[in-house]
Amino acid sequence: MSMCRLVTGHVSTRLTLPEQLDTTAARAADRALPGGWTLTAAPATEAVDVEVTTGAAAVTVARGTVRLRLPPSVAASDTLAYVTYTATERVRQQQHKVTVHATALIAPDGRAVLLLGAKGAGKTSTALALATRGWTHAGDDLVVLGESDEGVVEVWPGKSTAAVRDPTRPLASKPQHVLEPFATGSVPLARVVRLAVHPGLVTASLTPALPLSVNERLRLHEMLARYISGLPTPITGVAEVPYGPVWPLDTPALARWRSRLIAALTGCQFEYLYAPGPETAADLLTKGADTR
Repeated sequence: MSMCRLVTGHVSTRLTLPEQLDTTAARAADRALPGGWTLTAAPATEAVDVEVTTGAAAVTVARGTVRLRLPPSVAASDTLAYVTYTATERVRQQQHKVTVHATALIAPDGRAVLLLGAKGAGKTSTALALATRGWTHAGDDLVVLGESDEGVVEVWPGKSTAAVRDPTRPLASKPQHVLEPFATGSVPLARVVRLAVHPGLVTASLTPALPLSVNERLRLHEMLARYISGLPTPITGVAEVPYGPVWPLDTPALARWRSRLIAALTGCQFEYLYAPGPETAADLLTKGADTR
C-alpha cells in the first residue's frame, strides 16, 4: 500500500492506495469535482484517512477511517475520484462545508447567488447568460457551501466545467465546456434562487420564498444530505448493479449542523424564479441584483 495526500472539495485527507494502482483516469476527473482532485506525495497530517483496497465492493467507517473496497477495474477507473470525493464528505461537513447539487455565480457586487433546481431546470443555461452580463462562474451542477466561524454562509468554487448541448444536435452527447471567468476563492452567499426555465411558461416571475414552506425545507434537507449518503456515487462502476450500499458517513452531529445551515440560508434573500428562457431569467436576476 502507498500513502499520499488527497486534496479535493476544498479539504484534504490521507489516502492509502494499492501499490502500482494506475490513477491516470481518476486524475482526468479533476475539473469535474469541486476543488479538483489532486494527489501529492507530501506528508499528510490530517486526522481522517481514506483507505482503498481491491475486492468485492464495500464501504466501512471505523475510528475516523473510511475504508473502500473496489473491484480492480473500478479502482483503476475515474470512479476512484468520485468515490474518494464522497468519502471526504464527512471531513467537509466536520469542517462546516457541504457539497450540494446547485449552480453558483458571483454577481458584479462580489456576492454569490446560488441557483437551485431539478435536473433540466435551466441552471446551466441561465448561468451562461449571466456570465455574458459580467457575472463570474462559481460552479456548475456541483458547488460547496460553507459556514464561517462567524456563521456567515459562503460559496466555495464548485465544478469548473459545464455540459452544454449543441442545439443543432439535440440527441448528441453534451460536450464539456470550461467555465470562464471562474471564482478563485470563497465568497459570502447573498441570494438563493430556485429556478424553473421552460418555454411553456407564458410569463416570467421572481417572487420571495420566505418564510420557507415545509416542502422547501424538506428539499433543502435532501440536498444537504445527498452526498454524505453516497447515493449519487456507485462504488462498483455505473455498468454494474447493485451500485452499492448507502454509505455510513453520517452522524447526529452532522445532521444537526445541516439543520443549522438551513436556518442560516433563511437569512439570505430566497426567491422562486419562473421564466420561458434563460435570457429572461438572467435579465430578472440582474435587475434584482441591481435594485438591492
